[in-house]
Amino acid sequence: MATSTASCLLCPQHCQLRPGQRGICRVRGNVAGEVRPLNYGQAAAWHLDPIEKKPLFHFYPGSWIFSVAGYGCNLRCSFCQNFGISQSYAQGVPVTPGELALRAMASNSLGICFTYTEPTTWFEMIRDTAPLVRERGGKVVLVSNGIIAPRILEELLLLVDAANIDIKAFTEEFYRKYCGGRLEWVLGTVERLAGRIHLEVTTLIIPGANDSPEELKGLAVWLQELGVPVPWHLSRYHPAYKLQVPPTEIRALERLWQQARDVLPYVYMGNAGDGETTFCPRCGEGVVFREHYVVRNRLRDGQCPKCGERIFGVGM
Repeated sequence: MATSTASCLLCPQHCQLRPGQRGICRVRGNVAGEVRPLNYGQAAAWHLDPIEKKPLFHFYPGSWIFSVAGYGCNLRCSFCQNFGISQSYAQGVPVTPGELALRAMASNSLGICFTYTEPTTWFEMIRDTAPLVRERGGKVVLVSNGIIAPRILEELLLLVDAANIDIKAFTEEFYRKYCGGRLEWVLGTVERLAGRIHLEVTTLIIPGANDSPEELKGLAVWLQELGVPVPWHLSRYHPAYKLQVPPTEIRALERLWQQARDVLPYVYMGNAGDGETTFCPRCGEGVVFREHYVVRNRLRDGQCPKCGERIFGVGM
């Protein structure tokens, strides 16, 4: 019936939508009793970016990738850095999956990255575009908050080569207070992805909110227990959107970085100076150096030039 409530099953938010109503993401709505994407065929932004900007440090380092977004997000993070397109919906630039695929494979791009907002709310565009990119020899990447229904995630796994998932904190309280979501949803996604595609994880370190050494050590141990290497990016926070606490202190971030390196082989600091070098986990040699997205790769056939240890990653 055209007047019936519709359930959106794309993500665990499970929005119950009356006719004409949009979900939390603002881009999926009840149209004539059915949940439909309102942002299909509309791009909010696109750019050619270094792969390190995603950030992905162990997936074809030094390459560039066509990065694109639709409007919308299924979280309400008070510190969102892309709130202009993630927390709103507008008519984007009209584009077809075929046009995106052509753009993605131009200008020496590695492929396509769905990023900037929450790409899973643009699921139908990913589903229709990714195969076209792969047919042309390109790679498909997601940068996501990890809030996605398991059934949809399984479909995406057939289409995606690599992902960076935000684990924004390691407490349910943080997700409730700052994001409007649940930690358990994200951890479930990471568990399903680990070992099946190339996976890296990012945590934005916010002073007084998620920067407890005990909390972050717990997250490091949890990542270690996944059983496969998962590079972890600890990113420096700067005030944005509705959250205006002071930026993360560099020294505090360095202490957390050093603590995490005691547990995990590949840990990085984002937006914070020298913490972007890849070190050999066996001998400690610096093997991939990064500065302002300029990459110097010392690996020899993916191995440490000093001790021969194979460094985790794809296209290293």
